[in-house]
Amino acid sequence: MPVHDQLLGSTQPVLSISLEPGERIIAETGQFAWMTDSIRMTAGSAHLSEYTAANQQGTVAFAARLPGSIVPIEVMPGHEYLVHRAGFLAGTPGIELATGFRQLLGASEVTADEFVLRRIGGQGRAWVELHGDVVRRDLAAGTSLRTHPWHIGMSDGSVAVQMAEVALPASSCLGRSAHYFALLSGPGVVWLQSTPLLAAPRRRLAAGSAPARVFPAAEGAAGIAAPR
Repeated sequence: MPVHDQLLGSTQPVLSISLEPGERIIAETGQFAWMTDSIRMTAGSAHLSEYTAANQQGTVAFAARLPGSIVPIEVMPGHEYLVHRAGFLAGTPGIELATGFRQLLGASEVTADEFVLRRIGGQGRAWVELHGDVVRRDLAAGTSLRTHPWHIGMSDGSVAVQMAEVALPASSCLGRSAHYFALLSGPGVVWLQSTPLLAAPRRRLAAGSAPARVFPAAEGAAGIAAPR
């Protein structure tokens, strides 16, 4: 469907989407910033809602929850994305959400932090919220990048994700998640966010009932591609 979207502001932007009668957008329930009286909101499954223009043109807006960027992505079969757990902002009706990667970072389920990447698939356009400044890295096949898990903003679905543990002294004051780093292996593009996810309010994970999928790291020498 044709989508007329506009980004308002800069530091903490707002995504404004204009819908013609009958057009609709999906987003997490209750996450809209404002909407005109011609927009009808219908709660659906997996904590998602549909925002539909009823009898006349209408507008619905979604605000970034932290300073950063709102990035539009085009999704199609064979070209999917992994995003941080709070990254999905809105999408056209053909967009599908599932759990792409999930792992507990800690010694026990009681005290561990849960690291989750969501897979955006299907077909259509989606909008992703990234926190702080964004650094893009292009990873060639056989190369990899090590990063703190909470700085992962988004990646192509072709990027493999693996978690590794760092041996730190028991007296370390860096916190539980500091004992881990993520190994991202190409081919594909990675978008890193300067503001760690743990500094952001957590949204409820709307990943549906799809099972978690863990992607092993690709073999090959480690390296870092130059940013664009």
